[in-house]
Amino acid sequence: MFFNKDKASKPQSRIDSLIGAGTKIEGNVTFAGGLRVDGEVKGDVRATGEGGGTLVLSEHARIEGEIHVSHLVINGTVVGLVYSSEFLELQPRARITGDVEYNNLEIHLGAIVEGKLVHQDGAEKTVGLKLASSN
Repeated sequence: MFFNKDKASKPQSRIDSLIGAGTKIEGNVTFAGGLRVDGEVKGDVRATGEGGGTLVLSEHARIEGEIHVSHLVINGTVVGLVYSSEFLELQPRARITGDVEYNNLEIHLGAIVEGKLVHQDGAEKTVGLKLASSN
């Protein structure tokens, strides 16, 4: 369920570029439109242009660096800071080591974030877990 749909831009519905499985890139990646990563990137990944871009990481993808996009779907591994200005989806095999800044967030069962989740209004969202008492 999404709130404030009128304020959010629509995600890129097509993938314009692909970093295929077995491909390793060392250096920063800048893209417009949609990018799918099945390989590895050691460097920052940033969307440019109007709409901010859509990035999709498959379960075999790995990025070591910062990510700056408007729409992001992660089912792989990210080591670094993640900035998603519109929508972030963490699928079951998502593994993030680093802080995550988001506007709208969907987390599937099994996703792991080792870092802070920070809503873009600047307020840190801390989730405390309590053990069930055996009363």
